[in-house]
Amino acid sequence: MLGISCDTPAENRAFRDKFGFPYDLLCDEDRAVSMAYGAADTADAKYPARISYLIDPEGRIAKVYAKVTPADHPDEVLKDLP
Repeated sequence: MLGISCDTPAENRAFRDKFGFPYDLLCDEDRAVSMAYGAADTADAKYPARISYLIDPEGRIAKVYAKVTPADHPDEVLKDLP
């Protein structure tokens, strides 16, 4: 699993530690990845959308979660894994 956030490395580390994430969060401070995947319209977007992509073993997008509810999302993704 991989998470990407527009926050700084220090903010992402604090968030990861607070919630006990078993993985690091990548930083997209310039919003280049967010814009490429449709989560942000511009580089100055304050809060990019919470969206998620399930990537298959061949590197293709297997499923798009256009609207993510953080409390429900892990179970939703686990259900969709092959």
